[in-house]
Amino acid sequence: MRNIPYIESMEDWQSGFSFHIPVKVRFSETDMFGHVNNVSPFIYFEEARIEFMKSTGLFDDKNSSTGMPIVADLQCDYHKQIYFDDNLKVYVKVDHIGKTSLDIHYMALNQNGEICLTGRGRMVYIDKESGKPVPLSESIKEKLLTT
Repeated sequence: MRNIPYIESMEDWQSGFSFHIPVKVRFSETDMFGHVNNVSPFIYFEEARIEFMKSTGLFDDKNSSTGMPIVADLQCDYHKQIYFDDNLKVYVKVDHIGKTSLDIHYMALNQNGEICLTGRGRMVYIDKESGKPVPLSESIKEKLLTT
């Protein structure tokens, strides 16, 4: 596997994941060559990220009436072909928490346990009214660190 800038040690990085969701690749997610279209992994990342955030109770935070997390950037690295009817495990973890943002990492394994996708993205917590970044509350940070 080639060098990925956001992964220092693949073994250490991979061992840091615990949360995952199952994804069954649908026919509509493939392209004319029979493999997963290059936009589909971003949908898988979104599904996993939302379930992860729900599991932390982040959407239940008392500050959620004024603030919300948004995606600021998202990156995907493709390592193995994925095909219709493949069964994936899409993993999510928080890699870094800053003042107003967090860096989330993703890993997808195919049914053979092989890494087929890796990714990362930055989420920024913003004020719903102004659209400006707001600090993550201590309760949000705690929830993210304990999941």
